Amino acid sequence: MYDRMLDKQRKPTFDEMCEYCGKGKELFIRINEWLLEVCQTTQEICFPYGNNYGWAAAHRKKKKLVCNVFAERDAFTVMLRLSNQQFHLAYGQVEKETQECIDNKYPCGDGGWLHYRVTGEAHFCDIQKLLEMKCAL
Repeated sequence: MYDRMLDKQRKPTFDEMCEYCGKGKELFIRINEWLLEVCQTTQEICFPYGNNYGWAAAHRKKKKLVCNVFAERDAFTVMLRLSNQQFHLAYGQVEKETQECIDNKYPCGDGGWLHYRVTGEAHFCDIQKLLEMKCAL
Protein backbone atom coordinates (compact mmCIF):
# COMPACT_ATOMS: atom_id res chain seq x y z
CA MET A 1 0.00 0.00 0.00
CA TYR A 2 2.73 2.48 0.93
CA ASP A 3 5.37 1.04 -1.39
CA ARG A 4 8.72 2.82 -1.48
CA MET A 5 11.05 3.58 -4.37
CA LEU A 6 13.34 0.53 -4.13
CA ASP A 7 15.18 0.49 -7.49
CA LYS A 8 18.67 1.22 -6.21
CA GLN A 9 20.11 1.26 -9.75
CA ARG A 10 18.14 4.36 -10.82
CA LYS A 11 18.45 7.54 -8.76
CA PRO A 12 15.20 9.52 -9.02
CA THR A 13 14.97 13.27 -9.32
CA PHE A 14 13.20 15.22 -6.59
CA ASP A 15 10.28 15.80 -9.00
CA GLU A 16 9.99 12.05 -9.62
CA MET A 17 9.88 11.46 -5.88
CA CYS A 18 7.11 14.06 -5.58
CA GLU A 19 5.06 12.38 -8.30
CA TYR A 20 5.59 8.98 -6.70
CA CYS A 21 3.94 10.26 -3.51
CA GLY A 22 0.63 10.63 -5.40
CA LYS A 23 -1.99 11.87 -2.92
CA GLY A 24 0.84 12.84 -0.56
CA LYS A 25 2.66 14.92 -3.18
CA GLU A 26 1.67 18.35 -1.83
CA LEU A 27 2.64 17.43 1.75
CA PHE A 28 5.93 15.87 0.55
CA ILE A 29 6.82 19.10 -1.24
CA ARG A 30 5.75 21.21 1.76
CA ILE A 31 7.82 19.29 4.33
CA ASN A 32 10.93 19.39 2.15
CA GLU A 33 10.53 23.12 1.42
CA TRP A 34 9.85 23.80 5.11
CA LEU A 35 13.01 21.92 6.14
CA LEU A 36 15.09 23.84 3.60
CA GLU A 37 13.67 27.29 4.33
CA VAL A 38 12.75 27.28 8.04
CA CYS A 39 15.23 24.74 9.44
CA GLN A 40 17.88 25.84 6.94
CA THR A 41 18.89 22.32 5.98
CA THR A 42 20.66 21.07 2.89
CA GLN A 43 18.98 18.30 0.93
CA GLU A 44 20.45 15.31 -0.87
CA ILE A 45 18.70 12.41 -2.61
CA CYS A 46 20.15 9.17 -1.22
CA PHE A 47 19.48 5.46 -0.72
CA PRO A 48 20.39 4.94 2.96
CA TYR A 49 20.21 1.99 5.35
CA GLY A 50 20.00 -0.98 2.97
CA ASN A 51 17.73 -2.34 0.27
CA ASN A 52 14.36 -2.14 2.07
CA TYR A 53 14.29 1.57 2.92
CA GLY A 54 14.34 3.07 -0.58
CA TRP A 55 15.14 6.52 -1.88
CA ALA A 56 14.91 9.48 0.47
CA ALA A 57 15.60 13.17 0.73
CA ALA A 58 18.24 13.44 3.47
CA HIS A 59 18.25 16.76 5.31
CA ARG A 60 21.33 17.96 7.16
CA LYS A 61 22.39 21.00 9.16
CA LYS A 62 26.09 21.41 8.59
CA LYS A 63 27.05 17.73 8.45
CA LYS A 64 24.58 16.48 11.08
CA LEU A 65 21.60 14.44 9.85
CA VAL A 66 18.25 15.99 10.76
CA CYS A 67 16.03 13.41 9.06
CA ASN A 68 15.35 11.29 6.00
CA VAL A 69 12.09 11.78 4.10
CA PHE A 70 11.20 8.56 2.24
CA ALA A 71 8.89 8.82 -0.76
CA GLU A 72 6.02 6.32 -0.63
CA ARG A 73 2.96 5.59 -2.71
CA ASP A 74 0.33 8.17 -1.57
CA ALA A 75 2.37 9.16 1.53
CA PHE A 76 5.88 9.61 2.88
CA THR A 77 7.73 8.56 6.00
CA VAL A 78 10.06 10.76 8.00
CA MET A 79 12.79 8.97 9.93
CA LEU A 80 14.47 10.94 12.70
CA ARG A 81 16.23 10.44 16.00
CA LEU A 82 15.36 12.48 19.08
CA SER A 83 16.53 12.42 22.67
CA ASN A 84 14.15 11.27 25.40
CA GLN A 85 13.95 14.88 26.58
CA GLN A 86 12.90 16.06 23.12
CA PHE A 87 10.25 13.33 22.90
CA HIS A 88 9.01 14.31 26.36
CA LEU A 89 8.74 18.00 25.40
CA ALA A 90 6.80 17.20 22.22
CA TYR A 91 4.56 14.47 23.68
CA GLY A 92 1.80 16.71 25.05
CA GLN A 93 1.66 18.77 21.85
CA VAL A 94 0.91 15.93 19.41
CA GLU A 95 -2.08 13.75 18.51
CA LYS A 96 -2.77 10.45 20.31
CA GLU A 97 -1.70 8.46 17.23
CA THR A 98 1.65 10.27 17.25
CA GLN A 99 2.03 9.65 20.98
CA GLU A 100 1.58 5.91 20.29
CA CYS A 101 4.28 6.11 17.62
CA ILE A 102 6.59 7.79 20.15
CA ASP A 103 5.75 5.10 22.72
CA ASN A 104 6.88 2.48 20.18
CA LYS A 105 10.04 4.25 18.96
CA TYR A 106 13.16 2.19 18.30
CA PRO A 107 15.35 2.88 21.36
CA CYS A 108 18.87 4.14 20.83
CA GLY A 109 21.04 5.60 23.58
CA ASP A 110 19.27 8.47 25.32
CA GLY A 111 16.33 8.56 22.93
CA GLY A 112 15.34 6.67 19.85
CA TRP A 113 14.46 6.51 16.18
CA LEU A 114 11.00 7.33 14.92
CA HIS A 115 9.55 6.21 11.60
CA TYR A 116 6.59 8.53 11.11
CA ARG A 117 4.26 8.07 8.12
CA VAL A 118 2.51 11.23 6.94
CA THR A 119 -0.81 10.67 5.17
CA GLY A 120 -2.66 13.89 6.00
CA GLU A 121 -2.59 17.35 7.51
CA ALA A 122 -2.75 16.22 11.18
CA HIS A 123 0.32 13.99 10.66
CA PHE A 124 2.04 16.86 8.85
CA CYS A 125 1.50 19.22 11.79
CA ASP A 126 2.83 16.64 14.24
CA ILE A 127 5.96 15.83 12.25
CA GLN A 128 6.66 19.57 11.99
CA LYS A 129 6.54 19.80 15.81
CA LEU A 130 8.95 16.87 16.14
CA LEU A 131 11.29 18.32 13.52
CA GLU A 132 11.21 21.69 15.29
CA MET A 133 12.51 19.87 18.39
CA LYS A 134 15.29 18.33 16.31
CA CYS A 135 16.27 21.58 14.57
CA ALA A 136 16.27 23.61 17.78
CA LEU A 137 19.66 22.11 18.69
